[in-house]
Amino acid sequence: MTPRGLTVGGLIAGALGIGLLWAAGVDFPIYPPPGMLILTAGALFVALARWAWAPIVGVLLGLFIIVGFIVSSVVSGSGTGNLTGDAGIGGTIGTVIQLAGVIVAVVAGWVATRRART
Repeated sequence: MTPRGLTVGGLIAGALGIGLLWAAGVDFPIYPPPGMLILTAGALFVALARWAWAPIVGVLLGLFIIVGFIVSSVVSGSGTGNLTGDAGIGGTIGTVIQLAGVIVAVVAGWVATRRART
């Protein structure tokens, strides 16, 4: 699989992880969870846009979700709480899938963008 394809897959995995969090009962400010929509739209953009720089969108969105996880962990404890089981096993699995997906998107998006520049 190409780095661009991994970027798309990571963003989709992140969106699915957020969907699992929502299904596990984690509260989100609106329905459907905004992160799920944002990551899905980003995955479509990276997949369909033919510009060499398009995978950087995956990097930015992945970093956005990672920073959000860190901030929610510091401010309310909800990020790490979901990871440690406060939202049940579904919340833990959703958080792991979300974080793994966006980490893959960040790394693969960076690699894809660097390769496209050379």
